[in-house]
Amino acid sequence: MLKDAVPLGEVQRVLVIKLRHHGDVLLSSPVFSALQSHAPHLEIDALVYADTAEMLTQNPAISQVHSIDRQWKKSGVLAQAAAEWRLLRSLRAGRYDLVVHLTEHPRGAWLARLCGARWAVAPESGGRGRWWTRAFTHFYSSPRRGQRHAVELNLDALRRIGVYPAVDERTLSLVAGPTADSHVAGLLQENGLRPGAYIHVHPASRWAFKCWPTQRMAELIDRLESDGRRVVITGAPTGDERDMVGAILSACSSRPVDLCGQLSLKDMAALSARARLFIGVDSAPMHIAAAMATPTVALFGPSGEKDWGPWQVKAAVVTSQDHPCRPCGQAGCGGSKLSDCLEQIEVNQVWLAVQALLADEKRIPSCPSDSP
Repeated sequence: MLKDAVPLGEVQRVLVIKLRHHGDVLLSSPVFSALQSHAPHLEIDALVYADTAEMLTQNPAISQVHSIDRQWKKSGVLAQAAAEWRLLRSLRAGRYDLVVHLTEHPRGAWLARLCGARWAVAPESGGRGRWWTRAFTHFYSSPRRGQRHAVELNLDALRRIGVYPAVDERTLSLVAGPTADSHVAGLLQENGLRPGAYIHVHPASRWAFKCWPTQRMAELIDRLESDGRRVVITGAPTGDERDMVGAILSACSSRPVDLCGQLSLKDMAALSARARLFIGVDSAPMHIAAAMATPTVALFGPSGEKDWGPWQVKAAVVTSQDHPCRPCGQAGCGGSKLSDCLEQIEVNQVWLAVQALLADEKRIPSCPSDSP
């Protein structure tokens, strides 16, 4: 037992802060469920960026999701100040006893101070000085890249204050919700698809250097379709992802179902939950598939699977065996936005990983009531 463990019996309200991208926020979800499991009386709120809020909304362990809209900066100084003031008033009204800050974002230090929390935990951050160290009562260490999965790093914040999550308390939690379930059921019906009878392919990432060549993805899709597997391809509505999906579809001789730009994050979860298998790269949709317990084939290049791989799901990670330099964490070789370790992954490597998972997979579809 830690001498300085936080006495959860004296804690009523908790604020967990995760100001990062979509996948990072989803990988923080075990923090909420583990806290509530250990102290069911707690009211736990979250603070995230507005565009990532869907990763946590409807989570049964979370009372309220506060958000920061990154577009505030574009609305003018006065409008931004007003929005920031409303957020601060809302957070102060929460009267939080404990703040769990899961990144080194400086805003967390300010909020820990301004909210008046009795206890606050954050990662160690060298060079921040007294402004940072005096804002928190507890600090947890961050090991070097490749030594610990991001989920475990998030949970280290709880371990530092005396909360030790069991293995079954470390699972990802993402609730699609009835609106997304209904929307996706309708899309599947329109396209003559049944739950458990298609493969979900999401080829894109917000970072181009994490993506597999479009021609090879097209070859894989054609091979799957010729093997009798229906493929559903998705992508974000942004220009880059639309262009990538368009290039893949143009190179395909088969006709996979194209849902690019038609899905919200919740819809993406509902679609993955009904898929027989997910295929993609290191991206938020890959983490969404894992959260929905969908078997996953993930292609990794410069980013590390030990840090960011599919979490607690039946999975196959495909990497290049000829690049001892990976994972380098670079934005492509020499900063070129193209990663040779991904470029050199052969279609057959991915095909074999897919076949191995399909052969081993006897999962009952998540929503067997859906029908075309």
